[in-house]
Amino acid sequence: MKTTFTRWVKLLSCVGSLLLVGPPALAQTGGELSLQQVIEQALAQSSIAKQALTDRETSYWQYHTYQSNYRPQLGLQGTLPDFSRVIAPVVQPDGTTDFRAVRINNSNLAVTMSQNIGLTGAQLFVRSEVQRFDDFNRSARMYNNQPFSLGLTQPLGRYNSLRWARKIEPLRYEESGRQYVEERETIAQRITELYFDVLLQQVNAQVARQNVQANEEMLRLGKERFRLGRLSQSDLLLLLLNLLNSRKALGQAQLEAQNAAVNLQSYTGLATDSLRLTVPAATPALRIATEHALALARQNRRETLAFRRRVLQAESAVAQAKGTTGLQATFTANLGYVNSAPDLWATYANPQNQQQVSLAFSMPLVDWGRQKSIVKTAELNRQQVQHTVAQEQNAFEQTVVTQAAQLGSLHEQLALSTQADSLAQQRYAIARATYQVGRISLTDLNIALAEKDQSKRAYIAALRACWVARYRLRALTLYDFERQESLVATAAR
Repeated sequence: MKTTFTRWVKLLSCVGSLLLVGPPALAQTGGELSLQQVIEQALAQSSIAKQALTDRETSYWQYHTYQSNYRPQLGLQGTLPDFSRVIAPVVQPDGTTDFRAVRINNSNLAVTMSQNIGLTGAQLFVRSEVQRFDDFNRSARMYNNQPFSLGLTQPLGRYNSLRWARKIEPLRYEESGRQYVEERETIAQRITELYFDVLLQQVNAQVARQNVQANEEMLRLGKERFRLGRLSQSDLLLLLLNLLNSRKALGQAQLEAQNAAVNLQSYTGLATDSLRLTVPAATPALRIATEHALALARQNRRETLAFRRRVLQAESAVAQAKGTTGLQATFTANLGYVNSAPDLWATYANPQNQQQVSLAFSMPLVDWGRQKSIVKTAELNRQQVQHTVAQEQNAFEQTVVTQAAQLGSLHEQLALSTQADSLAQQRYAIARATYQVGRISLTDLNIALAEKDQSKRAYIAALRACWVARYRLRALTLYDFERQESLVATAAR
């Protein structure tokens, strides 16, 4: 009676201690990393995050190049010196040709400021040029000076790349900024997946380690009961088999935890030595209307800009097809002052007016339908792009709606998994204590053990699904629903 009473006291004490245990979590010790810490370190030092930043900087300089095309360009051109010493045919005053030794220097230097006009595709320029000619055989020197000239080159009927670039490039640049934010959120989502892969294996290892300790204790008690004749040899062998299986599971879990840690390290650049992760708290249970999520996605995501850009690029291709076929002309006008003299400073005295106007054109007369075919092909490509963009836009919006709608269900599953894990832990503790006093069979104990392990894994899987869904929705909308702020605006600050 005393022994039975003592066992019941141990049973009640064990159950009471388990009832005080809160939601399932791993004990935090020094050196452990949280999910947020891993994400922050990876975004700061991982190669994939640096690659995203490099792409962003590349887009900035490409946009800077585009802007420079609309700003004045100042350049210096020249040939200095241009000396030659040859025997060349020279026409004589009587019309005959004689070969003479020629020693000359023909140098020139020009400063040009040009300005592109994006609206019409024209180029306006101001130029100053001086040319020096030296005839060393006759000891003669002559300067030809254009101190000032103003010119205009205007294509007519041609493709205006500057006009289309003004429509497309700002969209491309803004798109790159949103893509950078999106890539960071995608990186965070992938890190979350890898983080929980490691965490699940570490939880499996911890569960397996606890099972090994419990099975060792159960085997020790089983041997005592076997000596007393209160346990069959079959049950004793089953206890030994449980211990061997738990040790095998522990070794396998440790191996898989190392492999998962290597995958996390290769993606984030973190060290894998003694990598210990904490179980994150549950994500906030947010209720997000699908219409609200869809509106934010349309406002923030790069796809909205990418769809517009692709349609504009298709229209630009049509304009280019029309601008490279048919009638093409170039109007050129130039006016200024010019003078020549043996002395450079004398060329500035009484300069003469200089004007030049020309219209060059080309037009195919018979092309056997070439122009029509090129334009028609570009128009059909534009139509195909429009259809493709509409289909991709519908698919993207459906993805956003589905992800927002599933968020509430995932939180409900997490809440149920939390309760199930807590109950399974308590049930196993009761079953273990009850088996020790001989009130249930070993089969029932093994069933409780399996349910305990499965519930722990199900809880981690449900927690993983919620965290991955959180970052996926952030990436799809580029919006932080917890702080109620746009990630695009945050990154711009």
